[in-house]
Amino acid sequence: MPGTLYVVATPIGNLEDITLRALRVLASVALIAAEDTRTTRKLLAHYDLHTPLTSLHAHTDPEKIAALVARLTAGESIAVVSEAGTPGISDPGEALVRAAIAAGIRVSPVPGPSALIAALSVAGIPAARFVFEGFLPRQKAERRRRLAPLANDPRALVLYESPRRLVATLRELAALLGDRPAAVARELTKQFEEIERGALSALAERYAAAPPRGEVVIVVAGASGPPPAAPTGDALARAQELLAAGRSPTAAARELAATCGLSRRRAYETVLRARERP
Repeated sequence: MPGTLYVVATPIGNLEDITLRALRVLASVALIAAEDTRTTRKLLAHYDLHTPLTSLHAHTDPEKIAALVARLTAGESIAVVSEAGTPGISDPGEALVRAAIAAGIRVSPVPGPSALIAALSVAGIPAARFVFEGFLPRQKAERRRRLAPLANDPRALVLYESPRRLVATLRELAALLGDRPAAVARELTKQFEEIERGALSALAERYAAAPPRGEVVIVVAGASGPPPAAPTGDALARAQELLAAGRSPTAAARELAATCGLSRRRAYETVLRARERP
């Protein structure tokens, strides 16, 4: 009889967040396929588990995946875990799951921690409906293509982001979607957990002044009305002049609102667009 492939969620920070069932499964399987064996080894040591490990990451060869499926077919059960959270959600594991399903292997979820759900639960943003976009592409044009369809979407938006790119992403979101309410959740469940809430522009300024560290989840409120109209050429030109004169984005937006008759939100969006223009 074939074995079972268990997709096991593991803690995103606090090791106490693992479930009793997850511990039982990790102790009973023949092998654990882990995104980062170093991280998983620490988890196993914490709970005095001694199950053998093998690596399974984004660049794992198809031959290794086939070998794992062969072991499942032969009757061994295997657990797949990511570095943290639920495998397959912006993490490796999907390729092995697909291969196991194609081979007729039983695939069973062992649910638990997820940074996506944890951030939504504390964001303070309506999220009865939401869209998860994972990590945005690095290329600006690709990011814009990904975000453009969401400009008038009433669902909350959830993104993962690196701390190094957080400020640029917050500014881009404000420029493309409007200066919406948002939350930045950093280092969830860890010692230095932090959840900051506010408008996208304010969050960008806050983290520009104090660059963050650690894993980041961004939650953005859905659209509450039609998308803003594109700024006029005169307003953009004036915004570029103010920036060239050394004004900060906040100061430039304040002056632009006063001189061009724009709302504060529209003025800040115009300044952000001006910053992106050559």
